Amino acid sequence: MSILARFQDIISSNINAVLDRMENPEKMIDQLLRNMMKDLAEVKQNTASVIAEETRAKRLVDENDAEVLKYTELAKKALQAGNDNDARVFLAKKQELEDLGVGLANTYATAHENASKMRQMHDKIASDIEKLKARRDLLKAQLSVANTQEKMNNMTKSSGKSRNAMDSFNRMEEKISRRLDEVNAMATLNEEPVDEAKRLEEKYAADQGSAAVEDELQRMKEEMGL
Repeated sequence: MSILARFQDIISSNINAVLDRMENPEKMIDQLLRNMMKDLAEVKQNTASVIAEETRAKRLVDENDAEVLKYTELAKKALQAGNDNDARVFLAKKQELEDLGVGLANTYATAHENASKMRQMHDKIASDIEKLKARRDLLKAQLSVANTQEKMNNMTKSSGKSRNAMDSFNRMEEKISRRLDEVNAMATLNEEPVDEAKRLEEKYAADQGSAAVEDELQRMKEEMGL
């Protein structure tokens, strides 16, 4: 049969080996799935036809066997009735049917073998399709995880850059603080030492100024009769 010739490599093919040879498994699995779905539809249609042929061939074999049995019994009845000539006619018909039965049996055997191969082919394709679907789902899941990992890696790189920037800022802040401390220390060192005597002199000079004002105020009150 042409359908068997076309799909003769399906039974012996190893779907896992095919997948392992794929350079881009995800895309190729999708394409392979589409092809196999078409093949499965064709095989299913042809399988139904072949099974119908097998059923018809089996029915013809059974019907012929029934006819052989019928004429065998008729020949026996003719012999029991003492009719040898009638028995010969029945036996001749029986032998004719038995000869026909050989051809029918061979036809049925071929039809049965073809039907078995078609069933096996159908089941093989259906099983491979399920394996492909599972492999595709696994690949998509792995791809999703890979994409997530890539995003996390990029975020880690960005975090590292931010951390480096913060470290640089902290070093700059520390450097500025240290510089400010040095300037303040230098300002303290540059201050003139305090002359205690001069400070007290200024205090008492200020007190004297206040006493003069008080004396002037008292004279004015006396002159005004206050």
